[in-house]
Amino acid sequence: MKTDYRLGIDAGGTFTDFVLADQTGQVRLFKALSTPQDPTLAIKNGLALMTEELGVSATEIISNCDLCINGTTVGLNALIQHKGAKTGLICTAGHEDSLEIRLGHKEDGYRYDPDYPPATMLVPRYLRRGVRERILSNGEIRTPLTEADVRAACEIFLAEGVETVAISFVWSVLDPSHERRAGEIVREMMPGVILTMGSELYPQVREYTRTSTAVVNAYLAPIMKRYVTAVDAYFQQLGAKQPVRYYQSNGGLAIGQAMTDRSVYAINSGPASAPAAGLYVCAPFGKTDVITVDMGGTSFDITLTKDGSTNINKNIDFLRYRIGVPMIQVETLGAGGGSIGWIDEMGLLQMGPQSAGSDPGPACYGQGGQLPTVSDANIVLGYLNPDGLVGGRLPLDAQKAYDAVKSIADPLGLSVERAAYGMFTIVNANMVNGIRRVTIERGYDPRDFVLVGAGGATAAHITALAADMGIDTIVLPKLASGLCAFGQIISDVKYNYMATAVLRLDNDAAYTRIDQLFTEIEAQGIAHLTSDGFAAGNTLIKRSLDMRYVGQVHECTVEIGNFPVNAQTIDQIKAAFHARHEQLYTYSEPHSTVEVVNIESTVYGLVDKPKRMHIAAGKATDQAIKAYRDAVFSADGSRTRTPIYEGGALGAGAEINGPAVIEEVTTTIVIEPGWSATLDASGSYLITRKEKK
Repeated sequence: MKTDYRLGIDAGGTFTDFVLADQTGQVRLFKALSTPQDPTLAIKNGLALMTEELGVSATEIISNCDLCINGTTVGLNALIQHKGAKTGLICTAGHEDSLEIRLGHKEDGYRYDPDYPPATMLVPRYLRRGVRERILSNGEIRTPLTEADVRAACEIFLAEGVETVAISFVWSVLDPSHERRAGEIVREMMPGVILTMGSELYPQVREYTRTSTAVVNAYLAPIMKRYVTAVDAYFQQLGAKQPVRYYQSNGGLAIGQAMTDRSVYAINSGPASAPAAGLYVCAPFGKTDVITVDMGGTSFDITLTKDGSTNINKNIDFLRYRIGVPMIQVETLGAGGGSIGWIDEMGLLQMGPQSAGSDPGPACYGQGGQLPTVSDANIVLGYLNPDGLVGGRLPLDAQKAYDAVKSIADPLGLSVERAAYGMFTIVNANMVNGIRRVTIERGYDPRDFVLVGAGGATAAHITALAADMGIDTIVLPKLASGLCAFGQIISDVKYNYMATAVLRLDNDAAYTRIDQLFTEIEAQGIAHLTSDGFAAGNTLIKRSLDMRYVGQVHECTVEIGNFPVNAQTIDQIKAAFHARHEQLYTYSEPHSTVEVVNIESTVYGLVDKPKRMHIAAGKATDQAIKAYRDAVFSADGSRTRTPIYEGGALGAGAEINGPAVIEEVTTTIVIEPGWSATLDASGSYLITRKEKK
């Protein structure tokens, strides 16, 4: 069936972005204020904007979409605010406190801080119920499951109003029979409960990680189920022909049922699509080493892609909770357009992490906010149009911005312009520190990468960030403020399947067992994709192994392509492990015995991609100048007369030298002195440094 549109929705802390692509390759971007109290309301408001511009009803748009894709912060917000569902945990007797013991580990940065408070437990102690059972590390059953203990736990859960249950037993990954029987009892006694079993969600060794992952999943599952049910119903009401797809933190799409069953994959849903979008917009320039930075109203997200492959995290502490499943590695910090400036007890200017968000928002929004924010500083500096943002839909109050920044300037004895530039510089330094964490601190030289700008606020800071990092090339798409939503519509369906295989790579039996496990879990994945409507020719499988030298405590993940594991390929696999180990730790031991701990297959359902945007050549560049503003580009607060370009009037090949400001409908691009921007036919500005500081 031919359809006209594909819709991507990315719900952020301040704005919800909508990207609508049609069959011709034209891509339209819309923004509506986020509505955390009712996320579906923002979707309705966004569709209303589309109706207004296109003259087509929301029903016609949705019924003519081949895919509607939703990236949501619902799960993330519930975890941040500890507003998940009332959860019960059934575990092996004697292991009720493993969640609080946390392997005896404090998070990095707080290891020696005796005053650092413990993490809030998602399951209170009285709802962690131990049952007598025990499976040994060789898979043998030492103590059979005591079913009466499971039933007693269910009775307590029923009395306490528990609506979601996690089950995680010791060594259940080697024999899940006890977990499965316990699950049958829970479903029998609590038919309305949502059930998460650790051996199904995260079938890999490490009891604490598996238990914590299962608990986080259970804690979020009812929240995600209610959200998915409401969104699905709304889109069905509008005539959607396909089920809504939801963006996962592993960088792929999933249907709503999968997001309920695997809610832990929804935690970092929004920014996880940035790497796919970054690679896409860099493809016309032949770039595969990409750092994508996304500055919205509330936060600043950073992702890194090397040689076309994006860093994946597993077994990490996220918001103080251990999560084992694969997640796109996103560095997030509190640095957005709404980040608030304040003076600390030492009399020093600080920026964030507190944010004005969308309510009341920065002072310049005129919605009651009075504290100085990054957006207010950017108005004072002459970067933002005082007449308003989002094509004038969001009017700004320049006087309120000036007054807010003055509240910082006066105590510091600075002019308002110098204080605003100080705010701008400090928030940039915060962001640069975040970029260093994903580059220099992990062995990458940022100067080898292209910087891709995403998010509505990034473009005002992008040349300053690149200069501080020594990066000479920036790619900034016209769709920058909705780049994550765009990343959703070019992504594939993706599921991760795992198994445990603690085997030394020194005999044919080990190779056969590993290959057998790969075959088993991949059969599950293909069956899942087949039921989702994907034919055999539209699927892809990638394999990886968690490996280590015998005697090591921790392992590293090695991608091995999609070939069989046997005596003919084992040397290739070992060589890949040695190379990865040396890359991570600067050494390898080729003569030491290697063992596998876990295996993982990633299965993809390949989705047709929309056509690329194409920008036609335009009139002379200087004809796109619509005004001049006095802007500040130095710490002394002096102003420079700066041309303001209308982005929509620029054609392919247009070249603009800094200082300049380019105003697109949903973002403002500041080209600092010494930089030059050229609009490419693909719809992105290629910004290069002409002069080095």
